[in-house]
Amino acid sequence: MYRSHNCGELRESHINQKVTLSGWVHKTRDKGFVAWVDLRDRYGITQLVFDEDRTSSKLLEQARSLGREFVVQVNGEVIQRASKNPNIPTGNIEVLVEEVIVLNESKTPPFTIEDETDGGEDIRMKYRYLDIRRNPVKENLIFRSKVAIEVRKYLSEEGFIEVETPVLIKSTPEGARDFVVPSRMNEGQFYALPQSPQTFKQLLMVGGLDKYFQIVKCFRDEDLRADRQPEFTQIDCEMAFVEQEDILNAFEGLTKHLLKEIKGVDIESFPRITFDEAMKRFGNDKPDIRFGMEFGELNEVAQHKDFNVFNSAELVVGIAVPGGNSYTRKEIDKLTDWVKRPQVGALGMVYSRCNDDGSFKSSVDKFYDQEDLAKWADVTGAKAGDLICVLSGDQNKVRTQLSALRMELAERLGLRNPEEFAPLWVIDFPLLELDEETGHYHAMHHPFTSPKPGQLELLDSDPGAVRANAYDLVLNGNEIGGGSIRIHDKEIQSTMFKHLGFTPEEAKAQFGFLMDAFQYGAPPHGGIAFGLDRLVAILGGQETIRDFIAFPKNNSGRDVMIDAPAPIDKEQLKELNLKLDI
Repeated sequence: MYRSHNCGELRESHINQKVTLSGWVHKTRDKGFVAWVDLRDRYGITQLVFDEDRTSSKLLEQARSLGREFVVQVNGEVIQRASKNPNIPTGNIEVLVEEVIVLNESKTPPFTIEDETDGGEDIRMKYRYLDIRRNPVKENLIFRSKVAIEVRKYLSEEGFIEVETPVLIKSTPEGARDFVVPSRMNEGQFYALPQSPQTFKQLLMVGGLDKYFQIVKCFRDEDLRADRQPEFTQIDCEMAFVEQEDILNAFEGLTKHLLKEIKGVDIESFPRITFDEAMKRFGNDKPDIRFGMEFGELNEVAQHKDFNVFNSAELVVGIAVPGGNSYTRKEIDKLTDWVKRPQVGALGMVYSRCNDDGSFKSSVDKFYDQEDLAKWADVTGAKAGDLICVLSGDQNKVRTQLSALRMELAERLGLRNPEEFAPLWVIDFPLLELDEETGHYHAMHHPFTSPKPGQLELLDSDPGAVRANAYDLVLNGNEIGGGSIRIHDKEIQSTMFKHLGFTPEEAKAQFGFLMDAFQYGAPPHGGIAFGLDRLVAILGGQETIRDFIAFPKNNSGRDVMIDAPAPIDKEQLKELNLKLDI
């Protein structure tokens, strides 16, 4: 028996008991006639004591020889700890060691296995198996497991069936690049790794399974960010005989359950706003509504004077920064420099101070009087003590720029409390999105999304005006889930493919299997997919997903621990009928 108890388990009730523990040597402290060793495992830390008088000098010497991260087994007696440690659950006891067995020695780790480590991100990713021993990473992975268990529990109790779908599939145009896998037995042909199980879950609805879910790996060969990985995990769901309202109600229930069970938070309100409203009020389609600073459109009150910067702009828009009048001129100049960075792209920023006495002082006083500036305050909702920040330009660009500024200011002002949760639904997205470079439309979500009822005929006359029967669930400024009511009629799906630029032959080659299935009694259906990695990170109080994934890739999509991707043997290339000129 390697252990009778784990290293986080022993309490004063175990005093005088003989125990066996196993784990890693966390720290050692030597006082000459006595030595202490902190033994660590997944469950916690127990202090071991080696005492020359109570045990033996041989054991004491053995304790001194134990290096950091040695794997050891000890036998001993639980005793009262003389100097108690209230910071750990086992802090009232220690184990007087009677026997030590070294199960495996360890090289000195390249960084300290501590909550606050001295290891940089690159070195910790290279030695990820050591990083997992640290409490922050270990607790994140345990937290992720807890969330996944609660998801399965809730959906199973709601009658959903978990079904595994294939990982080797056909390449389909879903927006991002596919990872492709050559087939050895079918020369010149390739599988793709799924970007989502979209068509398979629709086929399951045709198959009559009614309620499906899967916690599933998906793959997209796209540029990476802090919240993206080339492989990621979805909570993928689909339901038959449903309308949008049924989906929203079902997955509000799941979200409420997770917030209650995981965070102890009761959420009743899930506001709903349209895509157009989200863009107008917040400048993006995944707004953080934990704080205000909503957009105020200023064209009517700012384009009547001789200030050509505003007069020539498609949109003049501002936000009221709470308490921002306390900013010095130097701090405001830094904000202006921030919005002018290439990542944001604004040409400049106009501001107006809202003084405590009700007067205003702006950077454009030459053009605007107190009455004008009072109207700015009225439109943006600014109060005495606030600062109005104004950007102008092309409406799509300027909304994005002001949205970035809004989020940056919220961070600086401490308005994005990770323990506060504010979900909302964004609905009525455009069905199609115009590619400005090619002039062609493509599906904003995917080609299987149904248009809103009564809007199908607009596809021919005004495709950009068609709204999708689609919805995103947003939590704290992050999209955590998205879905739609699907097209279930072959003729309507054919029409959609035509408007997306597919010839009938191309549509049949890519999606003939789905179109064929629709001829055999496809029910009305719809669904949603949650990004598990992002959901877990937000519930864990963070927005970067990497520390909630056991073995993540870096920003270049590389696994630096196993050094992948990597070249393959020439014989493998030959078997796969691949020729690479390197």
